Amino acid sequence: MFLPILFGFLVGVALCLTFGTVFFALIQNSVDNGFRSGLKIVFGVITGDTLFVLAALLGTSFMPEIKGLDNILAAVGVVFLIAMGLVNILKGTPRLAYPKTRFGNFVYYFTTGFFLNALNPVNFVSWVAIVAYIRSHLHYDTGQQYAFMTASLVGVFAMETALAYYANRLKRFFTPRVVTIFNRTTGVVFLIGAANITYTRLLEPLSKAINW
Repeated sequence: MFLPILFGFLVGVALCLTFGTVFFALIQNSVDNGFRSGLKIVFGVITGDTLFVLAALLGTSFMPEIKGLDNILAAVGVVFLIAMGLVNILKGTPRLAYPKTRFGNFVYYFTTGFFLNALNPVNFVSWVAIVAYIRSHLHYDTGQQYAFMTASLVGVFAMETALAYYANRLKRFFTPRVVTIFNRTTGVVFLIGAANITYTRLLEPLSKAINW
């Protein structure tokens, strides 16, 4: 049981080192608003990942099929990412002030992390692929599968918490110019994510349907 837990933890850590929208949002909010805001985003991300892992382990046959739901969620994700991207690109030079995050902001940061994670189809596909691999190639039994995936979630939580913590500690190096560049880079990443979802989940299926 030790090896599945160890490998699972390492997989979780590795998944956090991809420079996607969640990574940039986590770093940006931790720098702008402190460690607590970053931690709240981490809670949102880990909640989404937990739902993905449960769906991958248990299967989706027990879930009711809603026609067009995938397209609706994809469209919501595109709007969400475009809005965040434009805000980051168009806003002016930030004030380098780091107020303590109020409890009332928990819902905002939590939902930001949750939706950035949940609305990216790559995340769910990644967890499904991992479950398929440990079942078919590593031949893990049920207990080992749950141990592996639980350790993966722990790895994700630990790594993203560390990113939020050290990003906040390095905030003194973020001058107004550096933060402005970083915010605009983050905005571009969000827009690229929106374009990717638009093409893969909306335009490509529509194009195939029309040609067919």
